[in-house]
Amino acid sequence: MAALRRKFGEDYQVVNTNRATTFSAPVKKKRQRFVDKNGRCNVQHGNLGGETSRYLSDLFTTLVDLKWRWNLLIFILTYTIAWLVMASMWWIIAYIRGDLNHGHDSSYTPCVANVYNFPSAFLFFIETEATIGYGYRYITEKCPEGIILFLFQSLLGSIVDAFLIGCMFIKMSQPKKRAETLMFSQDAVISQRDGKLCLMFRVGNLRNSHMVSAQIRCKLIKSRQTPEGEFLPLDQCELDVGFGTGADQLFLVSPLTICHEINPKSPFFDLSQRSLMNEQFEIVVILEGIVETTGMTCQARTSYTEDEVLWGHRFLPVMSLEEGFFRVDYSQFHSTFEVPTPPYSVKEHEEKNSLPSPLSTPTPALTESHGARRDRVFSVDCINTSEERGRQAGTVGRLPSKLQRMSSSGKEDLQRKVLLLGSQHSEKACSTGDLPLKLQRLSSSPGPEAENRLQLKSIKVGFEPMTQSTGDLYQHSLPPTLSPAPGPMHSPLLSAGGRLEDNLPPKLRKMNADR
Repeated sequence: MAALRRKFGEDYQVVNTNRATTFSAPVKKKRQRFVDKNGRCNVQHGNLGGETSRYLSDLFTTLVDLKWRWNLLIFILTYTIAWLVMASMWWIIAYIRGDLNHGHDSSYTPCVANVYNFPSAFLFFIETEATIGYGYRYITEKCPEGIILFLFQSLLGSIVDAFLIGCMFIKMSQPKKRAETLMFSQDAVISQRDGKLCLMFRVGNLRNSHMVSAQIRCKLIKSRQTPEGEFLPLDQCELDVGFGTGADQLFLVSPLTICHEINPKSPFFDLSQRSLMNEQFEIVVILEGIVETTGMTCQARTSYTEDEVLWGHRFLPVMSLEEGFFRVDYSQFHSTFEVPTPPYSVKEHEEKNSLPSPLSTPTPALTESHGARRDRVFSVDCINTSEERGRQAGTVGRLPSKLQRMSSSGKEDLQRKVLLLGSQHSEKACSTGDLPLKLQRLSSSPGPEAENRLQLKSIKVGFEPMTQSTGDLYQHSLPPTLSPAPGPMHSPLLSAGGRLEDNLPPKLRKMNADR
């Protein structure tokens, strides 16, 4: 017990579920069971009317199904009556022929030698039927009717022997007694296994001989009413004990715990600890298998009512490892101990988990912040800032009027296309104040080197970073036929801190110098 407490903790308490123990709790009124604990079904058939003759049509099965006292009585009466009838027939033949009056006459040939009265006729029949043949009483050739009766006696005796002896043999070889060495736990328990609420009970085999192809099934017996108003008394519902996974096929060499998972498909989906006290149901367990020694199918049954289902309990381990073998302690076969188990049903647990948590509800501020991260920022103000800084530095000379118009029209066209691109993607344009600090420092730092490094960068969209400068925007906005050959792209606008004349062809630079 100390080892068990070290293994399962001090909070666990072993509970002896033996029904011989007295409890102080009020005893609930015992109700009628559909199937007894020993497997006997409490069903009686009455008012058969004219259907009784069906039993005689299957006489052999009717005799096998009878109790042993009735079988023995029928066996004795059948042989006794058959012997008396056949002995009477032999006595009647001797009486009709007058053999009884010439019993000691050596010159007279009777039908059956040495038959003088009924006892002697009875002994002759027994010797013939049992093939004893003492040799003192025998049939002579002067009695044809005796020969015919002898043939009839042999045939009738074989039929009676085959019927009665076969019936007794089947009766003795029935595997009903084998089912008495198959044990079921007195109570079923409900507790958690692998994080799921399960209904469990235990089965065991007391013999060393195995049950071949052992299979277990469970039925829930409960009265219910259909939505149409029909009342179904003792309605049967199947309980899944691993039919889909093969867990219902047992290798019954040691006690096994059978588990029924309570899920939305289970009839116990809305069963809680509180509702269990008010429920009325019965769980019928059927264990089938082939007896290894006889090859006959054996079936063991038991049942559990709602009073025999313990909530928050688990079976005590009965297996232990010895030197060279495993030992099963059947004294703890029916014992259980308490374990922490939620008192609510699986349905209530799922409904509780399906409710939205306040912490998981997104706020509008977080939504806007998340959406702002996904926006692509293209600032037109940055372009204007770079141009103004270039003009303030005095690096921009005076261009011809035609080139100035071309430059101004190109700038306005670029601005319109940049704004159109931002409106198509429903994105927000921002100034340098909305850009990251790194871009702000670059835009505010003086000098031509800082101005050359100023480019418009976009924020990451998803997991793909995208960086574009104003020159790239203008290059992408041009038609495909006007796109330049592959190579380094140059911005048509003023680069920050550069000279416009440096970007012009030599002929235009010479014209500008002459002016």
